[in-house]
Amino acid sequence: MRGTIRHILLTVFLLALPAGELMAQADACGVERNVQVQALDELTWKQLNRVYEQVGEEAFDSAYEELQKMLRRAGKSEYLQAVLYQALAQVEWSRANYDASLSYFEQAVTLDTLPDQTHFALMYQIAQLYFMKDRYDDALDALDLWFCKVPADSVTSHAWVLKASINIQKEDYPAALEAIQTAIAMDDDPKESWYQVKLAAHYELEQFPQAAETLELMIRRWPDKKSYWVQLAQIYYKLDQEPRALAVMALAYRKNLLNSQGDLLFLSSLYANENVPYKAAEVLEKAIRDGIVDSNKSHWTLVAETWYNAEELTRSLAAFVEAGKVADDGDIDLRRGFILVDLEEWPEALAALNEALDKGGLGDRRTGEAYLLRGMAQFNLDNLDAASADWGRASRYDDTREAAQQWMNHLREERLRRS
Repeated sequence: MRGTIRHILLTVFLLALPAGELMAQADACGVERNVQVQALDELTWKQLNRVYEQVGEEAFDSAYEELQKMLRRAGKSEYLQAVLYQALAQVEWSRANYDASLSYFEQAVTLDTLPDQTHFALMYQIAQLYFMKDRYDDALDALDLWFCKVPADSVTSHAWVLKASINIQKEDYPAALEAIQTAIAMDDDPKESWYQVKLAAHYELEQFPQAAETLELMIRRWPDKKSYWVQLAQIYYKLDQEPRALAVMALAYRKNLLNSQGDLLFLSSLYANENVPYKAAEVLEKAIRDGIVDSNKSHWTLVAETWYNAEELTRSLAAFVEAGKVADDGDIDLRRGFILVDLEEWPEALAALNEALDKGGLGDRRTGEAYLLRGMAQFNLDNLDAASADWGRASRYDDTREAAQQWMNHLREERLRRS
């Protein structure tokens, strides 16, 4: 889950960047700013405009050099210094030099001469940079100061998303959940990634009913996202609500969203657990034939057993044949032989039991059973000598000795009757 949260936070942070507002010194909360409005002279304005034209053209090196020259000529004007530090910070941000950008932003805020709107915007950017640099305590202090300083009506949902993201990284999941729910509530169009943060917090807090409610809402908004359907079904399963888990997975299946081996094995198992073996076998066999689920002994055996539970013996036998093709021993063929003997399909039973014994690897008990069953098939095919030989072999094994002797007695009686 940690890797998932990290991926979510990166997405959320990128979405939050355009809000562009933050904070730096936690001990300044409650202190009113008293900054006089100042203006730049015309020459300085022209120089700055030229710099921002260079930034727009991505001529960052030239812009940086020009700003450094202006800073050296700024004299004692703290207001001009703050403006230039802000511009330098933006250039470095554009060049992805985030350490340098942070340093310039901090210097601009420390001078405390810029108008409120600009000053608070820089505080917000400082918090964003702390977050990007994994300085989560500093980021949270900066952001809380920003919340304290700015007018309530200027606080955006993106600020609450940033707060949630920081708290997720600090593993303060209750605070993260409160912040992200605030963001969602105040936005007319909450982003999908916000709900992912909310969901992650519920998971970490083991609030599975709330996680289910969140996923239900996410499915209504993004119905084609398979992961939400599967997660919802898994939560229902965890909450011992298997009928609801099955309903969710079955609907996702009808929407053609389930496209992985794990998904389809899960759906098949849910059908089987809810005593719907026909659908369980149907889903799994189709998935194998479609190449989604591995065509191996284990999966084909599961299909065969499930068809057998559904009393679809012909389909069960066909699946056992497929399982036998990829099996290294004769166990699957022996199981097929049991079914064929029950159906009194003697030639097919004999063929299956021959394959079972030829492959071997059955162990003593199962080998004895194979000889016992093959003797029954030979007897019913009127191959009495062959039947006698097989029952003689079966009598060598402890688990089948008694049954083999009973069949030998029956054979002697049959021969006396015929004579």
